[in-house]
Amino acid sequence: MFQIEDGLRWLFGEECMRRKRADWMTGSDDRILEFLSETGAGHNLRGIQNNFEEQGDSISYTTLKRRVPKLEDADLVYIISGEGQYYAITEKGEQYLQGEADLRDEPEPDA
Repeated sequence: MFQIEDGLRWLFGEECMRRKRADWMTGSDDRILEFLSETGAGHNLRGIQNNFEEQGDSISYTTLKRRVPKLEDADLVYIISGEGQYYAITEKGEQYLQGEADLRDEPEPDA
């Protein structure tokens, strides 16, 4: 018999199924974290948005302005010290992507 989890794995992929996402998190949060992890570099909000646009992804600048501060408050991304606000993924963010951090009980950040 076809299990619900098997269907979800097919739809979302194995990677997402291992992740233990907080209730307040969205699919955009995963894509933002994946991008920061894949690039291994710090990006400002406009740079992140430009890269998504270039890849044909539909995450808007407005969404980034709302979601990235929440991810920062949840210690999943941080601001690189220096001039401007450039964001990079934290170790906790990497652990979440790998399915090693359980965020299901994390409260929603105020940001």
